[in-house]
Amino acid sequence: MDLNSRLFDSIRIKPSCDEPKTAEPACETPGCTHPGLYRAPKGRKAEGQYWRFCMDHVRAYNAAYNYFDGMNDAAVQAYQKDAIIGHRPTWAMGANGAAEGTKRKGEPPRDWAYVDPLGILRAEGVGETARRAKEPQRPRHSGAVRKALDVLGLDEAADAAAIKAQYKVLVKRFHPDANGGDRSFEERLRDIIRAHDTLRAAGLC
Repeated sequence: MDLNSRLFDSIRIKPSCDEPKTAEPACETPGCTHPGLYRAPKGRKAEGQYWRFCMDHVRAYNAAYNYFDGMNDAAVQAYQKDAIIGHRPTWAMGANGAAEGTKRKGEPPRDWAYVDPLGILRAEGVGETARRAKEPQRPRHSGAVRKALDVLGLDEAADAAAIKAQYKVLVKRFHPDANGGDRSFEERLRDIIRAHDTLRAAGLC
């Protein structure tokens, strides 16, 4: 017998009728003998879990289904309010949400919570900016103002009193009357006066 014959390629085997069939789940309604081909959610606090019903019973279940069953009006309002932001925790700008909690003032206690299996919302580093010690903000000046302050020998943190005091000192030092009529410092004096005018125009003195 030639086992490589083309006749073997055309042989088809009829599947056996004795092969076990996959059992269909039964309807979970007490007393029902129909197969439970349709899933229905078990409801709040059982997310991801389902009942198995036949067509008639799943229709009846859906018609009477109420996710908010057992919640008072205040809890339902809180749930609907948080649904706007996807039930994610929020807190005021600059507040440490991890330390103060995610419950806002005046809200009733909730019997539900957001799902965060990976701990992303509670990960270290969230709100780091709020927890970081506040550094004193330095004023931001234009280039002309910074140059004028430099001419007067002042830094950017100088206030109006410091600017006026330094201006008086420099004018007395470089004025020709204070140098016996010597006019060699006139250009320096003009720079000081222009710098003072720039700072006054910027509202710093």
